[in-house]
Amino acid sequence: MTVSPLDYRYGRKEAKSIWAREGRHSRQLNVERALIWAHCQLGRVSPEDYEIVASIANPDVVTADRVDEIEAETRHDIMALTKAMAEAAGEAGWCIHLGATSNDIVDTAVALQIRDSIVLQQETLKQLIATMCDLAQRERDTVMIGRTHGQAAVPITFGLKVAVWVDEFRRHLDRLDELTPRCTTGKFLGAVGTGAAQGEKAFELQSLIMDDLELQTPIATTQVVGRDRYIEWVGWMANVSTSIEKVLQEIRNLQRSEISEVGEFFDKEKQVGSSTMAHKRNPITAENACGLARIVRSMIIPSYENALLWHERDLANSSAERFTLSHSMILLDDIIIKCDKVLSKLSVDAERMRYNIDTQKGLVMAEKLMITLVDNGMARDVAHEVLRSASMEALDSGENLEDVCARSIEISEIFSRQELADLFKPESHIGFSGQIVDQAIKLARERI
Repeated sequence: MTVSPLDYRYGRKEAKSIWAREGRHSRQLNVERALIWAHCQLGRVSPEDYEIVASIANPDVVTADRVDEIEAETRHDIMALTKAMAEAAGEAGWCIHLGATSNDIVDTAVALQIRDSIVLQQETLKQLIATMCDLAQRERDTVMIGRTHGQAAVPITFGLKVAVWVDEFRRHLDRLDELTPRCTTGKFLGAVGTGAAQGEKAFELQSLIMDDLELQTPIATTQVVGRDRYIEWVGWMANVSTSIEKVLQEIRNLQRSEISEVGEFFDKEKQVGSSTMAHKRNPITAENACGLARIVRSMIIPSYENALLWHERDLANSSAERFTLSHSMILLDDIIIKCDKVLSKLSVDAERMRYNIDTQKGLVMAEKLMITLVDNGMARDVAHEVLRSASMEALDSGENLEDVCARSIEISEIFSRQELADLFKPESHIGFSGQIVDQAIKLARERI
């Protein structure tokens, strides 16, 4: 029986394998192995005993099922792991878990899971940025209405809209690189972080383990790795999920029937939009990802609360972290892939964009005309009032703003009819949009 939608509906196997029971188990075995390897380097464990431990630190030898069987009796997961390993190691089992506390294993294994997750996140994020760059370049000069407060504002290009996303996700990639060393840190200084059980070479032991596992070595810990590290990573994932929802919400808005400027791919041969409304072509993938993004963001609250442990450690965080870390990562991976899918197959209707500009009857060019009046000697406040009055008249009468302006004495004294017409061309008021797109793409492509 499955209950979680992660089991049957959401998430890729590449992400799930890291956080699945087997992924956790194999990494904990590897941490126990690294501990004995470090003891071997320091002369406390013989090379022969280490070789035996290394040979059985394998999920095919010490199985997750066997650990679960023992845990049913001990009611302690790491004690069950060490018993199962000692069972398989025979006489070499004496050194299993030597000098360690449970959370030395747990938190160091989680650091491995986070490290492997970040590798996957870097790959998917770079792919998404590449897709965005392609889209921005393709639509670099596609003119459309820019909207503020849900209202038509002034012209923009779709390429510039996408370039804003490109630059935002480049920053996310930078943040991920910056946080990686902090969030891929294990620990091995025992029950309260003193290193007393590790002996005189405690620091060296810990460094050897972390170097072997390719993790960072902490300066000071309690029984656990500081949860500020987890908060930072989950916070990053919440941030990225927000950006993805922002992008896909924009796609959904622009796909609305009354706007119809872009469209999510729809398989006309087979896909169904509604069980009753046969005409529907819904942005289903974008909607799905937006919903999942909200779950990712929700994980930040328990992540903060998981840092509030009593003294050197309690167990209140453990159960919650089995959800916060795994679910955040798996769902974020899912929505990054879905966002890439939407954008890579996105249809952009330039003709509809121009039609929507034309329905505004010149109003989106009011700013352009006002600025040009100022450039021709009219005071800015006067020019603003001239255009405000003309715009209100055009809105009330339903006329084109250009025609209203043509009757204005203040405006006709400055511009000929042809000059006025030229000022109402949307392409004349997109500023440096193309250059901004080019710069955003250049920086992003260099980064990925």
